[in-house]
Amino acid sequence: MPKQPLLVLGPLMPYLLEELEKRYAVEKLYEEKDALGFLEKNASRFRAAVTSTFTGLKADMIDLLTAVEIVSSFGVGTDSLDVAYAEKKGIKVANTPDVLNEDTANMAIVLLLAATRDLVANDRFVRSGRWARGENAPLSLGIEGKKVGLVGLGRIGSVIARKLEAFGCDVVYHTRNRKPDAPYTHYDDLVAMARDCAALIAILPGGAATQGIISREVLQALGPEGTFVNIARGTVVDEAALVELLQSGELGRAGIDVFVDEPNVPEALFKLDNVVLQPHMGSATVETRKAMADRVVSNLEKYFAAN
Repeated sequence: MPKQPLLVLGPLMPYLLEELEKRYAVEKLYEEKDALGFLEKNASRFRAAVTSTFTGLKADMIDLLTAVEIVSSFGVGTDSLDVAYAEKKGIKVANTPDVLNEDTANMAIVLLLAATRDLVANDRFVRSGRWARGENAPLSLGIEGKKVGLVGLGRIGSVIARKLEAFGCDVVYHTRNRKPDAPYTHYDDLVAMARDCAALIAILPGGAATQGIISREVLQALGPEGTFVNIARGTVVDEAALVELLQSGELGRAGIDVFVDEPNVPEALFKLDNVVLQPHMGSATVETRKAMADRVVSNLEKYFAAN
């Protein structure tokens, strides 16, 4: 039997592409010189498409996918996917939750520890020969017994909370609605939580509803001894204020994995010793990315088995 046609909207990791090609007749929209012309002629052939949180799925693309019934997305975030519009058009959107929880949570812990213990700055201190010349690196900060606030307590946030408990941290959280089963103190007021905490970790969805929720006021409340960690989306923080406060010392430290205009990072951050930067690597381990790829495939297989 001929393979089912499958439209791939943007670049994917090689393993995932290979697994899809074993099962489907894959056609890569991103390699077409005239993508619009290709869709005008061929859209009716595709019942399914694959995208990622990096490529996204906007309304104009949804309108062009005239026969698509399911879009399987590589990634857990939905801020780059117009899920509501897709559902209105009768298209199911599937993503890859849960399989990335542990490694993304680990990145939050790594960034918190790296920032508070001046890990990157001290690495440069040793490499530059300053230790060998008799200099002493400044003392860093510990997290044992400190209050750490989570902005968001979903799947990944709950894993972060569990891991923070192993470090002896007092975990608190801010969400729009209190989680009745959560054993942690809930704050309605994010500024008040920041004022009470030694560190804040942002782990909440991106999009218009959360844009700039980590405001200048929140960061100032966290203060010169505070540490901010962002593994959510760059849009959840006032990035200009973050840079300015790190420069002035009004905010003590930061560990940042996500930015507003990726891969473009504010150059002012490059000169700062009180910030640790990562290129959006939250779930980027071999094991987790393979599991995410497998979920993309299984989402398609389950749909076609039932339809």
